[in-house]
This record gives sequence, structure tokens and C-alpha cells, in this order.
Amino acid sequence: MQYDIKLNDEQYKIELLDLKNNKAKIALDDRIYEVDITEVENGVYSIILDNTSFNVELVETENKKYNVNTLYNSYDIEIIDAETRYANSRKKEDVDDASFISTPMPGKIVKILVKEGDVVKAGDTLIIVSAMKMESEYKVGSDKIVTKVLVSEGDAIDGHQKLILLEDIENN
Repeated sequence: MQYDIKLNDEQYKIELLDLKNNKAKIALDDRIYEVDITEVENGVYSIILDNTSFNVELVETENKKYNVNTLYNSYDIEIIDAETRYANSRKKEDVDDASFISTPMPGKIVKILVKEGDVVKAGDTLIIVSAMKMESEYKVGSDKIVTKVLVSEGDAIDGHQKLILLEDIENN
């Protein structure tokens, strides 16, 4: 299981390589650590690394964002897993002013809410796609005309495949 951890503006790769009882082998970027880790109470962990004991408290502040407290320091971290990367890429595309709608992930067309020739307004949902066990609504960033719907409900799609073609209203 591999994740990216964002600490301040730095990003680190972390991977759990092995876990037996309380003994864990963890890769942090290119370094490997063997730790003894025990949850001593809800959200509080005792970690032994190189014969040194650390107590760490994890407090979830938002979805996949935590405040990590040690005896002397506090850190804000974010867990960046596949779902978070997907959601972040969707945020960028939701307000995109592109001439087409596409999805960064392979998936399945759940519902098409427009047809060719429809005039759509900024913020309108055009299509719903299921990917990674999540349904995502794809919206248009500005007023457009639907020029072509390239898929049908139930279709399996590839990542970055064009789904709906759009044209600016002024071009008509």
C-alpha cells in the first residue's frame, strides 16, 4: 500500500512494506525504516524507532487531512491516495473552459443529461461517470452548445477519452 504524504509544501512517498503484529517495515521515499507501532488509545500511537520511543497523536481535521502532534511539535499533513489525486484532477477540470468533456480515469457512463444542439449554461451538469466506485458529475465551465455526444449510457470509457464536444455560443 503506497501513499503520498503532503507536509507543508513538500510531498513524500510512503509505503507499508511489511506488517507483522506491531512490527512494521516502512519505506519513506528511498529510506527504509523498521518500527514497532502500537495504538495505545484512539488516535494515539506509541512508535519505537532505533530504540527511541515517540508518542504521536493523529487528529483528523478534514477528509484525509490530519494534525500530527508529538511532544514538542505539531504538523499538518494530507494523505494523497489515488482517490485524492482523482478528486484533485476533477476540481481542475470542473471549471475548465474546454471544447469537450472528458474524464481522467477509465469508467462507465451512468447518465447523459444533454443531447446534441442543447444550449448549456456555466455550471450545468452534462454527464455522470462512475469511476473508482464514485459517481462524478462533469459540468461545463461557461455557456456552450453541445455539438456532439460521443458516448451512450452504459458505455465503458477510457481515461482522457472525449465524451461530449462543445462549442462557444458566439461561434454560432
